[in-house]
Amino acid sequence: MSRVVILGGGTGGTLMANRLRRRTDPAEVRITVVDQDDRHVYQPGLLFVPFGLMEPGELVRPRHRQLRPGVAFLRSAVDRVALEDRAVHLADGTLLPYDVLVVASGADLRPEETEGLTGPGWGERTFTFYSVEGATALARALGAFDGGRLVVDLVDMPIKCPVAPLEFAFLADWHLTRRGIRRRTEITYVTPLDSAFTKPTCARALSGLLTRKGVRLVTEFNAGEVDGRAGTLTSYDGRTVPFDLLVSVPLHAGAPFVGRSEGLGDELDFVRVDPATLQSRARPEVFAIGDATDVPTSKAGSVAHFQGEVLTENVLRFLDGRPLEPGYDGHANCFIETGHRKALLIDFNYDVEPLPGRFPGPVGPLPLLRESRLNHAGKLAFTWMYWNVLLPGRDMPGIDARMSMAGKRPLAPAGA
Repeated sequence: MSRVVILGGGTGGTLMANRLRRRTDPAEVRITVVDQDDRHVYQPGLLFVPFGLMEPGELVRPRHRQLRPGVAFLRSAVDRVALEDRAVHLADGTLLPYDVLVVASGADLRPEETEGLTGPGWGERTFTFYSVEGATALARALGAFDGGRLVVDLVDMPIKCPVAPLEFAFLADWHLTRRGIRRRTEITYVTPLDSAFTKPTCARALSGLLTRKGVRLVTEFNAGEVDGRAGTLTSYDGRTVPFDLLVSVPLHAGAPFVGRSEGLGDELDFVRVDPATLQSRARPEVFAIGDATDVPTSKAGSVAHFQGEVLTENVLRFLDGRPLEPGYDGHANCFIETGHRKALLIDFNYDVEPLPGRFPGPVGPLPLLRESRLNHAGKLAFTWMYWNVLLPGRDMPGIDARMSMAGKRPLAPAGA
């Protein structure tokens, strides 16, 4: 019997386990998912919690209940992976051997890496919405906020859902407008990037939205220190941004056990993989998916979904002794909430930037790179799709792992 061990019961680990279980015989392939807790969080919903648009209880379900029958769930922290021995060392001393290992351990928040961020003021004037606890505390703070300087700071890349900090700024503009205090609030978006986003075409559209909504943009700002008492955010080059309420997107890194597993990860503890096959560069029987990888695309649920289709096939090919399929092209798509019940939609891959057009094809209902109420409805509808289609390992009709150019319009040359 072949033993497949999946480290992580989040989006990538869960959908991989379910896809593999659908296509293998339990008598021939044993699938085990390992995670340190039994708490699966719908992470896209965290953005909505501070604004009262979702409740924390709506976002959390038991991990083991999202797995198909025939998938074993083991609750334990991971100490390290012994690559040469093909075994996982669990924190309680248990040794878990494998024939195939899939690392799906996601990305961890490291707020303590920014001087002062978790010091005085943490949970009072300085917050993050990238966790259930942080989003819940921020909801209370926003409810009591009566105007002043609201700063959204992206400390560094990469992060989970790269557009989420921008979405927060857009939703804050809408939320404060509805409360009647927008005119006495200054919203500032602070980023280490040289523009609002990493993709130039998308950055132009998002920068325009920030300007239209009166959100100040501060670029190339590398946050070095937070003083929660004084209400100041200071960059390494000495620039200072004052705040009354700071919403921080802290440093991200891979799971600590990756760093303790010699040869498995990079300097940020993300797993080094072939970007097309998702096979580890350290060992052929090791693979990774989703936020845990070092692939040069967004760390987003859509990426895990598209990677899952390719990776399922490649794990089966590996078990059968067949060549792997270099089928992942960096495909990612994302709804970007812009407030006032509207959203943008972007679709891109390693080589193609977000383009205007229609999605998922020429007559698709969703406009690309343009605000619409239909895109907002699509983002809300995705919650049901997540629990009932994506996690169970089903394909989404009309949406392929490889990005399609159908319905997309090439950009006119600059100056045309």
